[in-house]
Amino acid sequence: MRNLTEKQQKFLDVLFEEAKGEPAQARKLAGYADTVSTSSIVNALQEEIADRTKKFISTTATKAAYSMKHIMDNPTDLGNKEKIVAAKDILDRGGFKATDKVEVSTSNPLFILPPKDE
Repeated sequence: MRNLTEKQQKFLDVLFEEAKGEPAQARKLAGYADTVSTSSIVNALQEEIADRTKKFISTTATKAAYSMKHIMDNPTDLGNKEKIVAAKDILDRGGFKATDKVEVSTSNPLFILPPKDE
């Protein structure tokens, strides 16, 4: 990991806390001057923001899983369809996507190959 300035570190810290994901708000909270563009900060911290975003999504995946359990326990609540879609999306992005399993079996393990070209 590369060395960040104090303001860059502060920007990253507040981006996922007080700023609630709003880069312009994080810029202000980190103490950057109004003359510094938000996009220049974001461009300089692209890799760190992506890394923290992945970590943030993985930590919110537990909340999504509990949301799905609540829906199972209370299937008649209003808005359940939307909650399931949102929870599924968060779980998928967090790496908890359901895997498709394909199993192939045969009673005759003979493979026929095409003829060789000479």
